[in-house]
Amino acid sequence: MANIDSITLDVADPTAAERFYTAAFGLDKQLRLRASEAPTTGFRGFTLSLTVAQPSTVNSLIDSAIEAGATSLKPVTKSLWGYGGVVQAPDGTIWKVATSAKKDTGPATRQIGEIVLLLGVEDMTASKRFYVGQGLAVGKSFGSKYVEFAADSSSVKLALYKRRALAKDAGVSPDGTGSHRLMIGGDAGTFTDPDGFAWEATASAAAS
Repeated sequence: MANIDSITLDVADPTAAERFYTAAFGLDKQLRLRASEAPTTGFRGFTLSLTVAQPSTVNSLIDSAIEAGATSLKPVTKSLWGYGGVVQAPDGTIWKVATSAKKDTGPATRQIGEIVLLLGVEDMTASKRFYVGQGLAVGKSFGSKYVEFAADSSSVKLALYKRRALAKDAGVSPDGTGSHRLMIGGDAGTFTDPDGFAWEATASAAAS
């Protein structure tokens, strides 16, 4: 089964971005940063989601992100599915922090349960078929709306969402051009998917 080892964000200032992600979310090994001035405007076609155990952890991480310089796109709120909010990092990356729990069951922490990379796609059927062909196994599938791939040993879980729906969920316009400013690293190999998202083989893939 193919897995994701890391994600690399292309940012204008890696030092500043590292400072932000350490202060905001405490991320280190799963997230890599690379200097880039690749042209990009509007929605970049993806979001990153941090799933946590309870509402107080959502509050802690969202508050830390805003204090570190993030912009609130969707304030933290309760919904039918749980509790969460969306922010945009200073480098432009959109992050959602959410939990399916509606009440706290213990002291507040900053522990992250899962990191989910959601790619906005134009043709769900074609993208799903493409990724299955690259060795990823489907974990959940809801017709043409959402596909989530199994991630037994991945640092990051991969999911596909219709581009317009993903932008709406993030609270932004779906319009955007230029670079995604994203590189996905894993053992599936080096390729570019139907929506222009690039993958590279990581050192762990080469070792295996």
